[in-house]
Amino acid sequence: MQNLDKLKSTAGLDVTGQRVIVRADLNVPTKDGKVTDATRLERVVPGLMDLAKRGARVIVVSHFGRPKGGPDPDYSLKPVAEALAKLVGRPVPLASDCVGAAAESAVAAMKAGDIALLENLRFHTGEEKNDPAFVAALAKLGDIYVNDAFSAAHRAHASTEGLAHLLPAYAGPLMMEEINALKAALEAPKRPTVAVVGGAKVSTKIPVLENMLAKVDKLIIGGGMANTFLLAQGVAIGKSLAEPDFKETALKIMAAAKTRGVEIVLPVDGVVAKEFKAGASSSVVDVTATPADAMILDFGPKSVAHLIGVVQGCHTLLWNGPLGAFEISPFGEGTFALAKEVARLTKTGTLTSVAGGGDTVAALNAAGVTDDFSYVSSAGGAFLEWLEGRELPGVAALLK
Repeated sequence: MQNLDKLKSTAGLDVTGQRVIVRADLNVPTKDGKVTDATRLERVVPGLMDLAKRGARVIVVSHFGRPKGGPDPDYSLKPVAEALAKLVGRPVPLASDCVGAAAESAVAAMKAGDIALLENLRFHTGEEKNDPAFVAALAKLGDIYVNDAFSAAHRAHASTEGLAHLLPAYAGPLMMEEINALKAALEAPKRPTVAVVGGAKVSTKIPVLENMLAKVDKLIIGGGMANTFLLAQGVAIGKSLAEPDFKETALKIMAAAKTRGVEIVLPVDGVVAKEFKAGASSSVVDVTATPADAMILDFGPKSVAHLIGVVQGCHTLLWNGPLGAFEISPFGEGTFALAKEVARLTKTGTLTSVAGGGDTVAALNAAGVTDDFSYVSSAGGAFLEWLEGRELPGVAALLK
């Protein structure tokens, strides 16, 4: 594992008059030229304001969407610049390009304490290719580089990896917060520890499950993945979503867990329905009694009560993926009940809870408990790769 204690933050650094390039993740949802969810912006603003207050010239760079390798007005950061300006309470000019004459003149016009945004990095193919010429053109604009985009740290792009080799490189406050939360949950957690790993497919989470076996005491498996594990044990699961080709994998994971003394927790009862749609009639059955024409869409009350008992006996919890098809009522009840108990235990100070991944964040938001967890990561891919035990290029570059 990387020696993360060597990560340097900008705390205490003299940035007066310095041109500080901050790689942020401003890839937020927009509609009709307006930002519809500013959560990511709200999280990055305190770090930008701190640098500005300390007299830096703050040059913000980010990707936005997936333009096809050239300028495209549909992928302009204009709505983001407007939303940022509102949040920081002052104008945030948007340069029409992120490198070259337009970017250089925008930076030259900045005074100490100013914040400016450069246009979408992905308007240049050099960004995703980590092209040395593009990296050099970006580096020319700054004196110091700060990466505050953990959610993009799994990509070795020009702005996430390349820049760290050309300028003095630091981790921003969000990056530090994210890494410290993950370290607390994975590197030196207070035991016993439990991981909740859910989602539709075992195939996409094999590396996570394998890495978790070495880290946790108990492993709760939810979502469609749980069905594959039940199937592997010879349980007839009706029309439930599962991956029969991964039965062997599931058995191997269970055998490895047994060897390591890790308890794997699967549902004993489930909420079943004949069709997956809102208002479909559903019932609770023992998983071994799933009707042939029905599918398991959530953990049943007996299973949920057991899960609550499991987390009550733990001090650290890591959560990635829902227990059931929470988007459609009533198949979110299991996820919501467990989430509320985790939130309660966290508030009482007995549990450290770290959660992440798009579906997980959506489920915790739906349960109304996001703010009560110790840490909720908005980084999808980077969070998952960290759980897999992989080195993230954007973090590794800061340690060089």
